[in-house]
Amino acid sequence: MAFTLASHITLVPLGVALPLITLLMHYRGLRRADPVALLLARRWSAVMAVQFAVGIVTGTVLSFEFGLLWPGLMGRWGDVFGLGFGVEAWAFFLEAILIAIYLYGWRRLKPWTHFWLGVPLPLAALIGAFGIIAANSWMNTPQGFTLDASGKPVDVSVQQAIFTPMFGPQYWHFAVAMFLTAGYVVAGVYAVGWLRGGRDRYHRLGFTVPFTVAAVLTPVQFVLGDNIARQVFHKQPVKFAAAELVWNTDTHVPEYLFGRLQEDGSVKGGLKIPQLDSVLAGLSPDTQVAGLSSVPADDRPTALQATIAHWAFDIMATVGSVLILLALWYAWCWWRRRDLPRSRWFFRCAALAGVASVVTVECGWITTEVGRQPWIVYGNMRVAEAVTPTGAASLWTMFGIVVTVYVLVFGAFLAVVLKMRTRWRLADSGTGAAAADPETDTPYGPRPEQPAGAPGTRRAPGGDR
Repeated sequence: MAFTLASHITLVPLGVALPLITLLMHYRGLRRADPVALLLARRWSAVMAVQFAVGIVTGTVLSFEFGLLWPGLMGRWGDVFGLGFGVEAWAFFLEAILIAIYLYGWRRLKPWTHFWLGVPLPLAALIGAFGIIAANSWMNTPQGFTLDASGKPVDVSVQQAIFTPMFGPQYWHFAVAMFLTAGYVVAGVYAVGWLRGGRDRYHRLGFTVPFTVAAVLTPVQFVLGDNIARQVFHKQPVKFAAAELVWNTDTHVPEYLFGRLQEDGSVKGGLKIPQLDSVLAGLSPDTQVAGLSSVPADDRPTALQATIAHWAFDIMATVGSVLILLALWYAWCWWRRRDLPRSRWFFRCAALAGVASVVTVECGWITTEVGRQPWIVYGNMRVAEAVTPTGAASLWTMFGIVVTVYVLVFGAFLAVVLKMRTRWRLADSGTGAAAADPETDTPYGPRPEQPAGAPGTRRAPGGDR
């Protein structure tokens, strides 16, 4: 489950946010009659479709794993929090239909009609995220049910089960993270092109639009991250203690940057900042922070699990802080000159920002899941009660098959994207067979002249030729 989640989530930012970034570029192209913007939007939509196809495979595997690996969880609690998965499935099918229409419409619909038919795409993606985060936030702060004499949930309130105390903080933190990450990933591609000498308007526009989206959202995400940390402090104090390596309940608690929790509660290594943890938790050094020792040992993460959650949290916070500096660098240059920074170091950092953002997304999920241990439903069901009784040999075989499938799928994804990149480069240079490919030239414009009877020679319907 950890492997499939870690693999699938690398695709989620593009799945959730690339439709909006593509539509922003599409709108710019139509509004300003800009063929370069339209060409970028057309190409990004192709990548969006390939990514969606790969996400189908990885997401489907996850759906099966919930039933196969966690029968105790789904059998007992499926009626309470399962609606979120139903919402996600409905949104998935809607998104598939909308992507098909959007791809089909580039050559077959009027420009503005085509654009407006694509506008619901980001909403469908956000609805899908709504379903998944609703389920996960319920696992962190379960509510909306009562337990009968046998311990089974009854009197389920769907509204309360979806809108749990952690739903709002988790959803907005996650959604903004997806748009921020996708912006940095897409901009990073063109930053690499810029470093390799691509200084034309195509690379400039391909970098500027997604990077601006990410730069604007970076400080917003920092505020949301601070808010969700405070909510965890109030709603899941033991998880907060694990993420901050707090052993004893106390005030004036120091903050540790990295470091490792020992079995006796001491912290080895790391940078200790006096009183900062209490200040971050309650804006005062007198704020009392609950420690891991405040609950029995079997109700809290182990020292190793706490260290993992702590490192994941610190990596996420560190990268976020560095990205704020990068966004400020970009904003300063734009404010002064209405131009991109001229330093190659800026573009080197921008190229790394996409990878760093994906790492922070991974770290966010690690903090959420590992910090909740040993509970799979916080305070109500342990992981040991939920997991399948299937023998280890069968599980290792299944794991091997899943790894093999994922390697093949991600290899195919990479191969397809690289092939599209090569074809687009040939088209831009005006050489090779790709230069005559009608799918590589500017959308809504005249197609290249081809000899009569040549493959692909066909006039577009309507006035869109």
